[in-house]
Amino acid sequence: MMKRQGILFTLGLMLVLGGVPALAQVQHPRVFITAEEAAAIREQADRYPLLRNTLAQVQAEMEEVLAKPIEIPPPGEAGGYEHERHKQNYREMFEAGLLYQITGDERYARFVRDMLMGYAAMYPELGPHPRSERQIPGKLFHQLLNECVWLVHTILAYDAIYNWLSEADRAHIEASVFRPMASWIMNEGAYEFNRIHNHGTWSVAAVGMTGYVIGKPDWVEKALYGSNKDGKGGFYAQLDQLFSPDGYYMEGPYYARYALWPFFFFAEAIERYEPERGIYAYRDSILKKALYATVQTAFPDGVFPPVNDASLTMDIRAPGVVLATDVVFARYGGDPALLGVAHEQGQVVLNGAGLAVAKAYVEAPEVPRMTWPSVEFTDGADGQRGGIGFLRTGVGRDQTVVLMKYGVHGLGHGHFDKLHFMLYDNGRQVIRDYGFARFINVEPKYGGRYLPENDSYAMQTIAHNTVVVDETSQNRADFDEAEAMSGLRHFFDGRGGPVQAMSARANGYWPGVNMQRTLLLVEDARLDYPVVVDLFRVTADTMHQYDYPLHFLGQPIWDNLGIRGYPDQLRPLGTDFGYQHIWEEARARTDSVVQFTWLDGSRYYTWTVAAAPATEIILGRTGANDPRFNLRQEPMILVRRQAKDHLFASVIEPHGYFNEAREVSLKARPQVQAVRVVGHNAEGSVVEVIGKGGWKWTIMVTNGPADPEAHHTVTFDGRTFSWTGNYAVEGVLAPDASHRE
Repeated sequence: MMKRQGILFTLGLMLVLGGVPALAQVQHPRVFITAEEAAAIREQADRYPLLRNTLAQVQAEMEEVLAKPIEIPPPGEAGGYEHERHKQNYREMFEAGLLYQITGDERYARFVRDMLMGYAAMYPELGPHPRSERQIPGKLFHQLLNECVWLVHTILAYDAIYNWLSEADRAHIEASVFRPMASWIMNEGAYEFNRIHNHGTWSVAAVGMTGYVIGKPDWVEKALYGSNKDGKGGFYAQLDQLFSPDGYYMEGPYYARYALWPFFFFAEAIERYEPERGIYAYRDSILKKALYATVQTAFPDGVFPPVNDASLTMDIRAPGVVLATDVVFARYGGDPALLGVAHEQGQVVLNGAGLAVAKAYVEAPEVPRMTWPSVEFTDGADGQRGGIGFLRTGVGRDQTVVLMKYGVHGLGHGHFDKLHFMLYDNGRQVIRDYGFARFINVEPKYGGRYLPENDSYAMQTIAHNTVVVDETSQNRADFDEAEAMSGLRHFFDGRGGPVQAMSARANGYWPGVNMQRTLLLVEDARLDYPVVVDLFRVTADTMHQYDYPLHFLGQPIWDNLGIRGYPDQLRPLGTDFGYQHIWEEARARTDSVVQFTWLDGSRYYTWTVAAAPATEIILGRTGANDPRFNLRQEPMILVRRQAKDHLFASVIEPHGYFNEAREVSLKARPQVQAVRVVGHNAEGSVVEVIGKGGWKWTIMVTNGPADPEAHHTVTFDGRTFSWTGNYAVEGVLAPDASHRE
């Protein structure tokens, strides 16, 4: 019933979103909000808390702004005061323009006009930014990207006050700011304008939206089809090439939240000016898929997994995701699941789409929690270049999530990290990625730009939870080689139940070395929490050194090897490919099962690794060869083997409870006692997991072609194992349905 109500409301909302011929008569504002939408918000905002609170917050911010003089400084260094002031100016103009439409208060229109007149006095005298430092420059900003973001927001503000301005003011502003800025982007910035990349998306959105507002249809055509209008560049090419058929954005979730912003700003403009283009239906509704693929990659707390260059804290509250969520809800039928996203966001955009979400949120009988099921997204424009998988169990923020990346490199923001995995549990990232080496917008740290350690450490394979061969990164850290390759999907089973699994391959990332990783998320009634079983198989034509690192946070508690840290000196673990940035803190050697326990938050975690002859265990920490203290100092544990073919078989088991305030520590020791590799070959792998009290799981995985109907038989040490399908797990005691509610 709730979905039907949402659909009916959305159909009604099309009257203000542009679905009727009458809208064609409205000239300004039009590109993002209409006078009708503004009037509806003005009349109804008090009824809907999400809208009321958003409006009140923006008004409060602008009251502080109006109390201060306008400041338009000359161009300055990246991340510096001047840079940030120009960014704040476009945000304030955008908000002021919307507030003028919604409230009718001329103070907001006057503010936008005065700001634009200030830029009109300065911009024609500017040349290329003097501190571009190998970037394609703008004039206000050191890189053209920021200029495009400025123009996107500012043209929206201009459209909002267009009718209030005098004809002379409009002519002066367009001649001195918008026309020369758009020309600069299309001509001096032609490489970016035609680039299939988020920089290119912002470029075409800026020019296309400006073309709509000031009446330059040729600019719109170039924005849609590239400088030569041949389809090799432009908005449509980006929709075709930057997203997989599932909507997954090839640069990863962190950059998806940024790219969605111009994609949806420009799409709204196209739909409002030229609905006959059917932009929201284009490529099987790829924009809708893009929003879902983005929010469904988020961890239960709304934070995006730090895949590729990414921060550890960027989340679904990013303005581009808020915009896309609201527009998709309004344009595609009012899916109630998106109300759960809006709940986490706590805000809406100030146009008809935001009104639609705010209204449906109040009228919904129940707003669902943001609980996504297990899901796999293909990667690459054709969907044939691997993918990314998420296994999930549980509800809301209590979910356990296992992620594996096996898709494309990710353009210039990609890392050398095929078959990398992460684990989210107990409300936090437990096995994590380092993310990027950058303190964004912190000017004293390299101007807020990427630090040199982003290349020398964060991108390197050792910085990720995947096997490293011979202390070198995948493709020897060559971007062109990495971009030409991708991981290979093997199988994915996220149907729920006590066992879920996904498997992928990465072949040839080192010459003559092939890899297959299978991750299983297992729930057993004898265990308090779901556990992760990891089978990482490496085969090669010669002997190699294989390093399997695991990056964790928290305090080491116990291990079964009696590991002791070095008492008086540390040394780097290696000399290149990121190893030079890792302090070696301890080392041990064993032929037996390895167990290592750490405490993170209120829960213990134990990593149990199958025995193998002459296994080395190394404890390390980032921070070596880092004279400027650019790296966060974080721990890791590494299992090292010298072998030709090897199967790293391990279990990550969450267990127990710790509360320091109450002085409570429960079940600090693991239930899993051992992991044993029975055998592995080209047909399959068989592993046993043994628990306290003698219980046992037998895990069988196919290493040949995936086929859910195929029958497999393998024999190891005189024991024969048979199963049907891509994998099978015997011995799991399934919990009842209420186990994790």
